[in-house]
Amino acid sequence: MAAGLAALYMLCHGVALVLLPGHAQAVSFSFLVGAPLLAALACARRAWRSDMRVGWLSLALGMLLWAGGMALNMYQEIGLGNADATPGASMLLYVLYGVPLTFAMAHPRHEPWYLIVIDGALALLLGYLFFVHTFSFATLSDAPAPGVDNLRLMFDIENLFIAVFALVRYLASGDAARRVFFRTLAIYAWLYMLMALYINHVATEASYGGLTDVLIDAPFLLLAGMALRGDPERADTSPRRLTLAVRAGSPLILPAALLVVSALMVDTHAGLAVVGFAMATLGSGLRGVVMQVRAMERQDQLDVLARVDDLTGVANRRQFDQVLQAEWSRARRSGQGMGLLMVDIDHFKQFNDRFGHPLGDACLRAVATALAGCATRGTDVVARYGGEEFAVVVPSTSREGVLALAETMRRAVERLRLAAPDAVGQIGVTVSIGVAWVGQVGLADPGSLLATTDVALYEAKHAGRNRVVEGHPPDAMAHAARPT
Repeated sequence: MAAGLAALYMLCHGVALVLLPGHAQAVSFSFLVGAPLLAALACARRAWRSDMRVGWLSLALGMLLWAGGMALNMYQEIGLGNADATPGASMLLYVLYGVPLTFAMAHPRHEPWYLIVIDGALALLLGYLFFVHTFSFATLSDAPAPGVDNLRLMFDIENLFIAVFALVRYLASGDAARRVFFRTLAIYAWLYMLMALYINHVATEASYGGLTDVLIDAPFLLLAGMALRGDPERADTSPRRLTLAVRAGSPLILPAALLVVSALMVDTHAGLAVVGFAMATLGSGLRGVVMQVRAMERQDQLDVLARVDDLTGVANRRQFDQVLQAEWSRARRSGQGMGLLMVDIDHFKQFNDRFGHPLGDACLRAVATALAGCATRGTDVVARYGGEEFAVVVPSTSREGVLALAETMRRAVERLRLAAPDAVGQIGVTVSIGVAWVGQVGLADPGSLLATTDVALYEAKHAGRNRVVEGHPPDAMAHAARPT
């Protein structure tokens, strides 16, 4: 239906020019202003139904700028009766129309506000350079022929820039909403570029009010139709390497545009060109630093997630294994003693069955917090060993210190009180703790220490629970000869 309406619009435009030759200019300008306005409305409407809201709104703004340029042309030729003049103000709006489109291509989704500020500052500077460059060859009311030729070159560069980058963004988009948006932008940009090339370089003698004007409607009506059609936003498979490369390189689009425009201004405004070069470099570098910092922060978060149990917040089993082996090796080299605690929540299965898993998870978190609060030395590590079982590595300590820490932990858990749903009073929790300590490490593998601690924990549970039981490592673990 959208295609039919677009065709009807263009047909009406052509028929009106044929039937109303005496008012051809006014009629044609009305259609030429109306086409981008329809596109702007369609893009704004699509923005509220898409995850690419910034992109669609930027595209709508670009259409409004273009419509404004055509409206100024209309005022110059009909309102002022000066059909031979090319107003510089309208040329400026035609050039500025590409700035929000460039911003839409450069702006990544889900980025923090300060990166949007950097992109916005670069886009504003780009618009200012366009403004200065435009009025180097034109005035508000007129643009002489040599100036128009220079501005046409800038139009060609801008249009090609948008068309190429929109196509690249489309080919590398795996996200559904972005893929639909950049496909729409790419199709529009290539058709607009071809239309502009024909109008600016082939039909240069044609004035407004001829049938050639109907061609100008085409890209805007196509854009309006694609925006209104509401294509389903389906993801597609793109090469992962290409997607990552384009995602990483998209922030360079705005600095690249600044560099191109600055290069065009070297002869006319050398000082501003230098400012453009410097800001493009600074903006790109600043953005790169910010992105690098964010990448490092994300890596730190991933490192933490790889080492921490997500339910209890203490170290996970993987981190425990690494710490135990590292501290065992250190104790073997230094000759210092070390201890290990295995902590098991008493009757936890019954607790879960009676009160439910949510309260069971709360119990695990409370016990983990209590144990961690007792391990006050920076070298002590509390870890969730598995299920309702915890392990504590206690390096560089004496036998008495390990036993004292175990008793402190047992009492801390015993003092816990959990609020039960639909029950009067509070629920108490206890733990059984197995302890093993070795004064001088001789073996390379801490497996014997683990086994001894596990046996001690078993004895603690079978002796009545809520107690600390010390296990005794085999003599071979402490007195095995060191390899030479």
